[in-house]
Amino acid sequence: MARAPVYLDCHATTPLDPRVLEAMLPYFTEHFGNPASSTHAWGWKAQAAVEQARREVASIIGAAPRDIYFTSGATESNNLAIAGAVRAMSGRTRVVVSAIEHKSVLEPASRLGREGFEVVRLPVGRDGIVDLEAAARAIDGQTALVSVMAANNEIGVIQPIAEIGRMARDAGALFHVDAAQAVGKIPLDVEAMCVDLLSMTAHKLYGPKGCGAIYVRRRLPVEPMLVGGGHERGLRAGTLNVPGIVGFGRACAIAAAEMAEECRRVATLRDALLDGLRSNLGTVVVNGTLERRLANNLHVSFPDVDGESLLIAIGDIAVSAGSACGSASGEPSHVLQAISGDEPVPSASVRFGLGRFTTADEIAWTVERFTTVVRHLRQKAHA
Repeated sequence: MARAPVYLDCHATTPLDPRVLEAMLPYFTEHFGNPASSTHAWGWKAQAAVEQARREVASIIGAAPRDIYFTSGATESNNLAIAGAVRAMSGRTRVVVSAIEHKSVLEPASRLGREGFEVVRLPVGRDGIVDLEAAARAIDGQTALVSVMAANNEIGVIQPIAEIGRMARDAGALFHVDAAQAVGKIPLDVEAMCVDLLSMTAHKLYGPKGCGAIYVRRRLPVEPMLVGGGHERGLRAGTLNVPGIVGFGRACAIAAAEMAEECRRVATLRDALLDGLRSNLGTVVVNGTLERRLANNLHVSFPDVDGESLLIAIGDIAVSAGSACGSASGEPSHVLQAISGDEPVPSASVRFGLGRFTTADEIAWTVERFTTVVRHLRQKAHA
């Protein structure tokens, strides 16, 4: 009997929660108004739904609703935070980012570098955590902005955001956090963490693709990337994606209510996965610290195994060798390069992203399947 495929790539995207879909559906048909239409009931209904979602999104990060601006996703939010905030400042010429940021942070930072800004990339240790001593040296009176992600999209390591935020605040620099992977999985509080800008996206927490948001601390000047209709109080022009925004808000509300219980459940499954792989295969290397990690993340390397052969042979188990955005390039992961230092980057590395709908039976099957495939590939390598 054929077995159903197993989806363990929830860092790339998550399935839409049926409860989120239920909330969205009326806004495709019955409540189809444009929230910018302020003279009739269709517009008022849409606007009310957007503002409810704004409150739900704000609540999950401890923000005021008026400081939330809707975008198309975390990539747009990251670009707006990096380029828009830095260009709106004057007199400061340094941008500090961690070496393991998502490309949607690294690329706009590099573009600023080509425009004459000094771009400093903070190193990380083998544990995947940003070097705080290097951060303290880099963040000074010349620093315009610091950008460090809350949790890494490949190895799942949670960064010391509050400590870095205080460094930035003390130096008078802006602090941006890419929280795409962290929202709904770990507690976040923009006030306690000294965060000035924060990026997020709906499809990483069981919401729809194509909808995200940026938190911007009140009265912080940011240069818009999209101009035109004055939407979102002039920060981001374009007709709002009302169904997507409604879904984003609902996804945040569900995640906030279920976070603690879900983290415990999925961490148990993640630990069972690691224990099973280690018990059956011996040497399985965890990339990055296991102690400061998202509960749903496991990123491991299998020594003496060819990475491409492994991914081809595992069949209908959806995992990733790295981030979804970089998997097509064929280049070694910049995250693994950063944590490997002078050591060779392991060729057979797998990111397991467990999720809300992952079951214990699926984890048991994954252990069984990887055990069979890795043993075969190791025997083949030593033949």
